[in-house]
Amino acid sequence: MAALEYWLWLSSAAVGPRAKWALLERFGDPEAAFFSPSGAFSGLEGVSSQEARTLETRDLSRVQEIAFACRQQELRILTLQDAAYPARLRNIYAPPVVLYVKGELPPMDTSVAIAVIGTRRASVYGCRMARDLAYQMASSGAVILSGLTAGIDAEAAIGALSAGGSCVGVLGTAHETERGRLAASVAARGALISEYAPGTIHQRSFFRDRNRITAGLSLGVVAVEAPVKSGTRLFVEEAANQGKEIFAVPGNADAESSAGTLAMLKDGAKLVTCGRDVLCEFEDLYPGVLHPSDALHAPEDPPASPVPVEKKPESALDNAETADYIDLKQQLSQLSEDQLRIIAAMDAGPVHVDDIVERSQLPVAKVLGQLTMLELKGYVGRLPGRRFERRITKK
Repeated sequence: MAALEYWLWLSSAAVGPRAKWALLERFGDPEAAFFSPSGAFSGLEGVSSQEARTLETRDLSRVQEIAFACRQQELRILTLQDAAYPARLRNIYAPPVVLYVKGELPPMDTSVAIAVIGTRRASVYGCRMARDLAYQMASSGAVILSGLTAGIDAEAAIGALSAGGSCVGVLGTAHETERGRLAASVAARGALISEYAPGTIHQRSFFRDRNRITAGLSLGVVAVEAPVKSGTRLFVEEAANQGKEIFAVPGNADAESSAGTLAMLKDGAKLVTCGRDVLCEFEDLYPGVLHPSDALHAPEDPPASPVPVEKKPESALDNAETADYIDLKQQLSQLSEDQLRIIAAMDAGPVHVDDIVERSQLPVAKVLGQLTMLELKGYVGRLPGRRFERRITKK
């Protein structure tokens, strides 16, 4: 097996995925490519003259820096030669030579993995459908794939986490640029993956390159909402070229935000209105992986009108009507009844999730889902060892 440093060299080289794959096809592994004769990269199919000059520098200066950053960021390095590298991904055109993984990657080759995609400028309807579809599929045992970008992708990830299910976020950037609560929650409940080494400077082409990875890991792709000209259409084209099943959610006939998905339906995409419509296509192919679920709707955002204080459960938070306490009640008024029960079940210090379940008397899946929502909104924080702490503060 080629030494890891040469995989990191090839992974971090400022050339496209096609050029990296061309080197592996020609030389077998990155170490052999690195020690090939001078000029060996010129004229290779898939390698431009500029890329050949870049590779010819054979610069190892960043390798130690990347390895250190991976340790600091707790990233696992998977090369194409590693047994844990997903076979589904290894078999696509120009697969990533290295995957940088944060969290625990599910067994992708035996999972029913579904990508849920759509526009960043999603409507209320599109957001609700993305969240509910992902919630329903994750509740039945599917793995949800998301690009984590605003709009449909993010709502799908939230839906999967709300169900207590597994989500894999496929990044179009290096890991250190994804610092939001949603990314942290996905890494804690599933995994974040990127083909870009720490410190890689972002380029616009990265997001399109990401499509081939997300599609490659999936069995099917659900387009929830998208205009005619959008990155979603490009994603669907990539997935179709890989032979993946294409699904689309119908929208209003006169809505610009649904024009792209309606066009996909006309082109042969399968119409779906719920997660069951998607998963029934894979039940026979993956027996025992999926299980029945009566889940319908992901938890809604808190209502605009405050929840009356007197309906809240008693807890250690109940104090005298001081100015600080009034402010604390205003914060609590933004939570649902289930979320209030979970907050009330938490002591001032770290609390194990099993204790929260016992004290709140809520189902485990609901507690896990609501903890994710509370974490995303900043009301609780996740700690090692499946522990959580309350982070509601006085202003």
